[in-house]
Amino acid sequence: MKKIVLLAIILATAIYTVRQVRLIQAENAVVDKHNALVAETEECLDVGDWKCAEKDLRKLLAESPDNQNLQTHLAGALFEQERYEDCIAYIATLNYSNENLDYLKEKSQMLIHEMATLELERSAHFRLEFEGRPSRTDVLEALSVLEVAYDSLSRLFDFTPENKLHVVLHESADYNGGTRPDWVGAVFDGKLRVPVNLMQRREVYRPILIHELTHAFVRSMTRTKFPLWLNEGIAQVVDASRNDAARPAGASPSLKALTEPFVNESSRNEALRLYWYSQKMVEGMFRRNSSFVHFREFIQGLRKLGVDESLQKFYGVTAQQLLDEV
Repeated sequence: MKKIVLLAIILATAIYTVRQVRLIQAENAVVDKHNALVAETEECLDVGDWKCAEKDLRKLLAESPDNQNLQTHLAGALFEQERYEDCIAYIATLNYSNENLDYLKEKSQMLIHEMATLELERSAHFRLEFEGRPSRTDVLEALSVLEVAYDSLSRLFDFTPENKLHVVLHESADYNGGTRPDWVGAVFDGKLRVPVNLMQRREVYRPILIHELTHAFVRSMTRTKFPLWLNEGIAQVVDASRNDAARPAGASPSLKALTEPFVNESSRNEALRLYWYSQKMVEGMFRRNSSFVHFREFIQGLRKLGVDESLQKFYGVTAQQLLDEV
């Protein structure tokens, strides 16, 4: 009898233990799922994937409906998708205000007014913002060139960005200084910043806009960071404006120098040298496989594999070997 009671106790204890383990595992799974969602949300916000960010923010808000930080980020995601009316309407549902929400509301109202004043339809692939007061002609010229370039790059890479690309048309000369080479007139820093006076220089604006738009496409292909030589090299291969540039004098730069931001260089000539070597390294990749779709798959592989492992898989070479070949 004692043995039966003892076995019953042991069995009950085992069942309880199993249930507790399963409960802990279920709780851990919920926590892991939540943490993964938070990580993906932060990632989407960092790279400007606003559709992804909106989707994840709404899931997080379902868990914490009164979280003001999440609410502010959601208003921002709506704004960044050019959904200005939706942004204003969402902010109106909140029972509080803060500096960021006030800015998003006022900026949305201003952009709606500016678009109406310039009699512009919203672009199919670009979200517009203005610094200064560009003319309607300049805005339409920039949009026309960008839309043509967008279609060309979509065909080249067999890829269409999920989100609209953010274009800032500005009148300030602040974006043209620093150590950037003379042939870089526009800038991509997550936003495609285009000086409106560039539209008056028809002989130069096409390769410049294609160059910066290539950066935007490459960023849309993957959420991971990658070395500057790769980013600048592919943009130069695509815009083809410096194919005949002479080899710079002096020794080859280090791979480390080609990996860090070129604009940190104090010498304009040194920056140009880094751009030249970057283009030649990417040309070395295309000698092995000339397909831009293959390049797109390589770029997307960087996220999981890293630079050299992805280079080895798709091109059978390392970054240092590409540099040595130059």
